[in-house]
Amino acid sequence: MLVADDSAAARALIRGILEADPGLEVVGQATDGLEAVALAGRLEPDVITMDVEMPGVDGLEATRQIMATVPRPIVLVSAVFAPDLDNSFRALEAGAVTLLEKPNGPGSPAFAREAAELVATVKLMAGVKLVRRSAPRSAASPPAGIVPADRRTDPLRVVAIAASTGGPPAIAHILRALPADWSVPVLVVQHIGAGFDVGLVRYLDDACLLPVSLARPGREVSGGGVHICPAEQHLGVTADRRLTVTPGEPIEGYRPSANQLFRSVAAAYGPRAAGVVLTGMGRDGADGLFALRQAGGFAIAQDQATSTVYGMPRQALLRGATDEVLPVEDIAAALVARAAGPGATE
Repeated sequence: MLVADDSAAARALIRGILEADPGLEVVGQATDGLEAVALAGRLEPDVITMDVEMPGVDGLEATRQIMATVPRPIVLVSAVFAPDLDNSFRALEAGAVTLLEKPNGPGSPAFAREAAELVATVKLMAGVKLVRRSAPRSAASPPAGIVPADRRTDPLRVVAIAASTGGPPAIAHILRALPADWSVPVLVVQHIGAGFDVGLVRYLDDACLLPVSLARPGREVSGGGVHICPAEQHLGVTADRRLTVTPGEPIEGYRPSANQLFRSVAAAYGPRAAGVVLTGMGRDGADGLFALRQAGGFAIAQDQATSTVYGMPRQALLRGATDEVLPVEDIAAALVARAAGPGATE
């Protein structure tokens, strides 16, 4: 592992956390982005933990240079304040694989959880294949046969999207390819740490032509806006098609829960819903997407080739919860085709 951070205390903390696990070894430490780029080329670490705000060459620029020259899985370890937050999401777009909040010291009540999350994430990312980002494809020309003919009898009235590791750039890819006159609401569950949800909204709002906001309880689900589930909350829809945002306990280990979103959308919209499971670790979303498909909705999973982590999509596929398995660049086109299909006006 390579640890890049301009703070000596932060480097020591992260190194101590990682090397407390017998399966991990820190082979180098960088004090700024320029040194991180040099050490990445010389040491070829399995994973790099990267601070975002550093003097000179910052973590964003270092990520760009490393991904262009000696691609390695990069775990961003960031504060949750601007400009760290905005640059963190730009670094995800540039190829970093995931984003964690910088851990507090051993005296913090959250230290054990944060340390365990960092170790688990670094171990998982060590085995991640790097995905080459492709340019967004126009949503005007969907690939032939992308939507099964026998499942196109109802107009699309809502899209629910769920993602985890690698999700923000994948979500942005889809939203960016939707047309400016897109009139179907999009509900998004992204597994993300507390404090990062505001940055996610800003990042996605900048990335697409549609208005993006944090979901608000009681808001009517209408129009072409994008509603992001707040961190540590659950997002759903009522029978009269209004948003619910609730704290609650984790559902099947996840908060926010993709299963909760998909199940509520299935109950409220049935065949007028589309569900999309994107890149991420774990199996959240598989059962909920199955319920949505059973209700007649259109169910999509991202394919393995374009997924940073092929966990959630794979579980949806194994569950029999998908109509289509698509590369991320084809998903917007599939949604547009469904929205424009037979019976698309009420």
